[in-house]
Amino acid sequence: MIVFNKIAELQNALFEERKAGHSVGLVPTMGALHEGHASLVRRSVAENDVTVVSVFVNPTQFNDKNDLKNYPRTLDADCDLLDECGAKYVLAPSVEEMYPTPDTRHFEFPPVSTVMEGAHRPGHFNGVCQVVSRLFYIVKPDRAYFGEKDWQQIAVIKAMVRHLGIDVEIVECEIVRDSDGLARSSRNTLLSQEERAIAPNIFKALKNSLSFAKSHSVKETHDQVVNEINSIEGLDVEYFSIVDGNTLLDINDWNDTEHIVGCITVYCGKTPIRLIDHIKYK
Repeated sequence: MIVFNKIAELQNALFEERKAGHSVGLVPTMGALHEGHASLVRRSVAENDVTVVSVFVNPTQFNDKNDLKNYPRTLDADCDLLDECGAKYVLAPSVEEMYPTPDTRHFEFPPVSTVMEGAHRPGHFNGVCQVVSRLFYIVKPDRAYFGEKDWQQIAVIKAMVRHLGIDVEIVECEIVRDSDGLARSSRNTLLSQEERAIAPNIFKALKNSLSFAKSHSVKETHDQVVNEINSIEGLDVEYFSIVDGNTLLDINDWNDTEHIVGCITVYCGKTPIRLIDHIKYK
């Protein structure tokens, strides 16, 4: 495995790979890698001749400077994991390398980019689109792999790909959870022992709502999940939205669409740490 800090050096290596007829898979990450990321890399390795993983904490998608400052950075451990998973190239650029000049492009794809995370984290998805589009232009992958934990992010990236006419297949990969149900996330490393103990109650409430929803309305199900989570000291729901899985617009009735997802963001602990998750109702 080769780690590149310079974009041009990676592009030179990829030029030779394509000249040899090799397919290229890309796994964009912000580092602090865990088994969820590893599952994406392994799938890319299985489906492509060459896998590139980017490790870059992208400043343009953070609307909270403290969140950016505190985001875990573990490049050495990340590279060890990526080597084990079979990645061939890692791109770990500096901010100056990724953004030699300020990126003034503005991306907005309503409604998928303006609801939920888009409403609560202004500018977040614009930053996501800035960095992911740059990575697509740099790597020119045949396929790019994203985890379903960031459900809304996938919808936004798909909209961006259509808008820009980028020739890449977006591959969605199932969420990876710990044995107690907590969705794997780089932010989990920031949880204290006490916070880590209560965090699985988020998914527990979501899972409980699957049976509850069979005999209750959308609003009743929404309220049940929020109340169950908020009843636990140390957990505070920022939002819970039950939406059409394609448009991400709120639904009012279980028969409104054939694809229904409940998306949630919860603050955990005194710090607090912001955790996201989702559940598929159908």
